[in-house]
Amino acid sequence: MPAHTITPFLWFDNNAEEAIAHYLSIFPNSKIVSQSRHGGSLISATFELDGQRFMALNGGPQFPFTEAISMFVSCQTQEEVDELWRKLSEGGSEGRCGWLKDRYGLSWQVIPQALGELMADPDPTKSQRVMQAMLQMTKIDIAKLKQAHSGE
Repeated sequence: MPAHTITPFLWFDNNAEEAIAHYLSIFPNSKIVSQSRHGGSLISATFELDGQRFMALNGGPQFPFTEAISMFVSCQTQEEVDELWRKLSEGGSEGRCGWLKDRYGLSWQVIPQALGELMADPDPTKSQRVMQAMLQMTKIDIAKLKQAHSGE
């Protein structure tokens, strides 16, 4: 057993409970582990998204999220990418190269495993074509990455 547990801790203005409920509705195998309340209002909570533990705090507006920290979601299929992209970007904003901000200002990277696999091709021409294709995308499109890889 590891000596330490590392858990991302998310500071929300005053909407942690809403954000947690939103995230739980998106990711399977997710749950609230514990909550701390005062006068009925959520102060902090520990929750899991698909087995990954997080903590959240309603800490106030002093520290908004920035792109310096993002949640990286590795996807198997285009359908997963499409669904997560739609649900996470709703009410937020779409960025470049698989990045988005959700309605709470938290940055996410929704990335298919195929991107890493194609970019790791030992042929630098193929990997460079994949990189150039990815740089033109907002949501990552696996079919277009494969086309770039093959030179079509």
